[in-house]
Amino acid sequence: MPKLVVVNRAGEEKTVEAGAGLSVMEAIRDNGFDELLALCGGCCSCATCHIHVDAAWADKLPAMSEDENDLLDSSDHREATSRLSCQIHMTDALDGLKVVIAPED
Repeated sequence: MPKLVVVNRAGEEKTVEAGAGLSVMEAIRDNGFDELLALCGGCCSCATCHIHVDAAWADKLPAMSEDENDLLDSSDHREATSRLSCQIHMTDALDGLKVVIAPED
């Protein structure tokens, strides 16, 4: 099972198991990180699951959709490696992916 490294808003790092096929958002939520709101449940319509992907992983992720890009534009905390965690699905190739939960807008 792929592992996901999550850094919360306090800077604490925790490695969790993330079943292949689950979104990064689901893996974060299912492992008790309450600060990731994910209000739309993963429908790519709210941007409350905003994360910053570790730069070493950015080129290994699927391309960002136009909808995801538009939603991230609404964040004051957008960075070059910003993504919506509901739009990244875990695979064995993403074993060890490291993400930081973005500050709340």
